[in-house]
Amino acid sequence: MSGQTNWKELEDKIGAAVKLARRPVAVSFLEAAPADVQRFEGTEPSGCSFWRLAAAGRVFYTVPENHFNCAVGAYTHNIALSPEREKETEQTLKMMFDLGYVKPEEVPQIPRLAKAPVAIVYAPLGEAPVAPDVVLFACKPSGAMLLTEAANRAGVGSGAPALGRPTCMALPASMQMGAILSLGCMGNRVYTGLGEDEMYFVLSGKDLTALADALTVITSANAALNEYASGRRSQLATI
Repeated sequence: MSGQTNWKELEDKIGAAVKLARRPVAVSFLEAAPADVQRFEGTEPSGCSFWRLAAAGRVFYTVPENHFNCAVGAYTHNIALSPEREKETEQTLKMMFDLGYVKPEEVPQIPRLAKAPVAIVYAPLGEAPVAPDVVLFACKPSGAMLLTEAANRAGVGSGAPALGRPTCMALPASMQMGAILSLGCMGNRVYTGLGEDEMYFVLSGKDLTALADALTVITSANAALNEYASGRRSQLATI
């Protein structure tokens, strides 16, 4: 619980309406290390790897050097690499350019955090120790459909097309524009275990309550439309 918001109730409310592949992840970008939250110890290959740990139930915070293993993730999070690691960004981008995976002119268009965080908190939504700046939902397309419709009803949708690589750009994008769909990327799918039939819905933390309230109407409406469409198919489909 943070402030007056019960994150556990919101996670349960959303989870009751949408079938989620794993627990939603709350991410908070802070200007100082949080009190009473465990600092991450160890190494991970990417910033999105921390999503996997949080979805599995861990609550912790990272510092900039924990993100140095992923030059792309460091870029989207506005984290400056140490001098000895700066060449890795050039090497990684060169590899992606040579593979034809991304074009050089695309890099400046990738959304980034406006300010470098001093610490980043990761937690399952229901156990968020501080208010999340962004919440990540791993779900199947049917769940993403419901979440997107609820975001639009709540007036917090971005209207942006689904994003692709890199997946981590969806975090700053959602904070800047509103709810975002992300198709993921190969690195993220390997590092997080996201299934081939799964994708992400990413929402600014401040919009979570509005989304949860709108889901009540959306799920009821979709249940009625399911029955309506099923009846029409039965009556009108000739093949």
